[in-house]
Amino acid sequence: MRSFLKPAAGLVCLVALACAGCSSGGDDTSDAAPAQTPQTSAAPSETEATSTTSYAPYVSATATSATDATGSPTTYNLAFVISDGSDCTPKWNGTEAIDKASVTSRISALKESGASVRVSFGGASGKELAETCDSASALAEAYGEALDAAGSTQADFDIEGDTLTDSDSVALRSEAIALLQKERSDLNVSFTLPVMPSGLDADSLALLESANDNSVAVSTVNIMTMNYGTSYGGDMGDYAETSAEATHDQLEDVFGLSSEGAWQGLALTSMIGDNDVAGETFTLSDAAQVREFAEEKKIAWVSMWSTFRDQQCSSDDADSDNAATNCSGVTQTSGAFAEALAG
Repeated sequence: MRSFLKPAAGLVCLVALACAGCSSGGDDTSDAAPAQTPQTSAAPSETEATSTTSYAPYVSATATSATDATGSPTTYNLAFVISDGSDCTPKWNGTEAIDKASVTSRISALKESGASVRVSFGGASGKELAETCDSASALAEAYGEALDAAGSTQADFDIEGDTLTDSDSVALRSEAIALLQKERSDLNVSFTLPVMPSGLDADSLALLESANDNSVAVSTVNIMTMNYGTSYGGDMGDYAETSAEATHDQLEDVFGLSSEGAWQGLALTSMIGDNDVAGETFTLSDAAQVREFAEEKKIAWVSMWSTFRDQQCSSDDADSDNAATNCSGVTQTSGAFAEALAG
């Protein structure tokens, strides 16, 4: 998204819905089901996992939008923490200090409704910290600093583009997350990955394998149901369902889950309105379709890119009203996509 295969020895699983006997890590304030300490306890059985699909939109960590609270989100995904570009220093959007007073104040305001926050690392622009930190310990420390500044026990890793194909940073990130989960038994981890109607590609599957190899307890795999390419000219709601079904089957294989468990370990994020690929438009009807599908399958959560785009463009001036960054590009009332996705 824009900025501004088998478990090793049964040690790793999708912790929100893990099969009996898998060890895990989790966060009892998140929108995933609670999980146990990785070193000592079994994860809850699938029958104990939540059956409620939460709404967890992506929001700007640095700027308030009038539609942030529309739909009463359970969790806010804070976009994005990346490197400052040259070293292992985590910053919001690569420019703002993670403990900047205006940002921490904004995050506190988001939590006032009782919602939790998830820090999203990465995104489509800039340098993800694993590309600039020189050791797993330094990387884990950087991730931890950002989580502490936000007061969060939930980490989302949005890995896409060239970062996804960089095997060195993929391996270093897995090592760092494993270290961080040893220090923080309540750390809930999700991966946000690009998808096609055929499912996750080889690079995304390799990332999940790397997580398995390092005994990372993964709560959720969040697929970006968007930007499929010029060869896909059909209905975006249908494509979201097809992508989810294909990924569901892959999660069964990668994590050794049952069908129910794989659905509950899945999340869906759509780019509302006009997508970055010409001809792809995710409509309000598509949003309602995705919500209904997610509830039927008991998917963990649905999300959108993003709250600050959940409004109609008001002019043709690309500098002030750009469907790629601050409006949806379709006819709508403000907050309409949030209401549709929240159900």
